[in-house]
Formats: sequence, C-alpha cells, structure tokens
Amino acid sequence: MNTELLLQLVINGVIVGMLYGIVAMCFVLIYKSTQVVNFAQGEFVVLGAWVCLALVVSLGLPFWLAFIFSLVFMTLFGILVQVLLLRPLVGEPVISVIMATIGLSIFMRALMNWIFGNNAVRFPQVFDRSTVSIGGLNVETAYLMSLVLSLIVMVIFFWFFRYSRWGLAMRATAYNQQVAQSLGVNVGRVFAMAWAISAVVSGIAGVVIGLVSAVSNSLAIIGIKVFPAVIVGGLDSIVGAIVGGLTIGLLENLAEFVDGQYLQVGNMYQVAPFYVLIVILMIRPYGLFGTPDIERI
Repeated sequence: MNTELLLQLVINGVIVGMLYGIVAMCFVLIYKSTQVVNFAQGEFVVLGAWVCLALVVSLGLPFWLAFIFSLVFMTLFGILVQVLLLRPLVGEPVISVIMATIGLSIFMRALMNWIFGNNAVRFPQVFDRSTVSIGGLNVETAYLMSLVLSLIVMVIFFWFFRYSRWGLAMRATAYNQQVAQSLGVNVGRVFAMAWAISAVVSGIAGVVIGLVSAVSNSLAIIGIKVFPAVIVGGLDSIVGAIVGGLTIGLLENLAEFVDGQYLQVGNMYQVAPFYVLIVILMIRPYGLFGTPDIERI
C-alpha cells in the first residue's frame, strides 16, 4: 500500500472538506432563516471567482485588494437577489421560491457564459511558492490558504450566531419567523443579511477553488457536490454542514485512493459521496445533526 499517497490524499481531503463545509454552511444559513434551498449556490461560487479574476487581470489590481472588492461585490449581489427576486415571493408556496432559485441559476450561468466565455482561465501567479512542504508532503499554497480561510469563516460564524445581536435575531427568525417579528426583529432585513453572508462565503470559496485549478463556469458543479454534505450533516445544522463537508471531502479522496490502487473502476470519487448519502438517509433521514420535524395531530 502506498502510505505516502494515502496520507497526501487524506490531507487534501481534510482541506477540500473544510472548503465544502463553508459552502454547505451557505445552504444551511439560507435554509435556517428562510426555509428555502438555494439551487443557485454553485453559480454564486463561480461569480465570486470571475469577479476577482476580472479585477486582477483587467484592472491590474493586487490579488488581495481584488479579493476584498470581490467580497464587497458579492455582499451587494446577495442583498440585491433577496430584495428584487425573493422578497416579492414572501408568503408564496416554498416550491415557487425554489423554482425561482433554479431560474436564477440558469440565468446566472447564461449571463456568465456571455460575459466571461466558456474557457477556463487561470489566475496570475499569486504566491511566491506554489507548494509548501509539510512533513515531506507537498501541499499547494492555495490549499493552505483555503484551510486558513475556512477556519476563520467558521470562527466568525460561531461568534456571529452566539454573541452578535443580528446573529441572535437570525437564530430567532430560523426558529419561528412570526414570533421573531412580534419581538421586534426585522425579518426582511434578516433574510437580506442571510443571502449577503451566503454570497460572500460562496465568493471566498470560488476564489480559492479558482486559485487551485482555474476559473470556469464548470465550477458551478460544486453546488451539486456539496449538496450531499448538507444532507448528510443535516439541512438545518451549521455543525452538521462542517462535519458533512469533511466527510464528503475525505470520502472523495479515499475513494480515489481505493479505486486507483485496487478497484480500477474509474471516477469512484465522484459517486462515492452519493452512495454514502443514500446509506445515511436510510438510517437517519434528517441527517447526522438534523432536527426531526415532529407533527402532532
């Protein structure tokens, strides 16, 4: 058994899993506050990457300044989507809102194809060293950046929901919108904040993924790849999103190792998470950390 390769894939799985975890938190954040699954989350990831790349290449901005500006853009974009597209649908059946996010996904993909094209484009050299040696293993600098940013985002999420005024308001809204509104919480503003935060975190993920590989509209597939992580962890659990992301990231890389070394089937890493999703849903339909919906008659 190639122990060095296995260790390398485990490290990559943890780093990629953390990235999946923060994207999964975007799904959970919107679902907890609005009871809606955002099927355009993958397009949010791609948009953040394209905006940052355009600022670096077209305007010649330093990467870190372009990164900050792209997050500001994603904040405004998230608020705009909620105000113009979703706020008019408040009170409508949930399926109507879900279909609106699917339509938003199709529209964003077509618009990005028109503006940025279909070709994959790489970021210019951002780091002085492309890889860093850790214990004899070479890890891409962008992956380490991903790990650090993921940890920072998770700490901010924890502080925001536990101690900040708006975080408490968002938790109250997630628990019961009518009760929260009766206590003076501006539910519409909470919704807009949830979408803004989701867009910002998606933008961070998109930039990091673009640094590792390249920026292209095909990166939107991460919205589908992360969905098993959301369901495995529990659709209404922030902790579950992190655990689910780590689980899926490790499963992908371990499946790649087993397939490459023993099975020789090909593309096992793409389907392994969905097999695990089916098994977990058969055992725990609400996910590992999800809250069962109990209805009393």
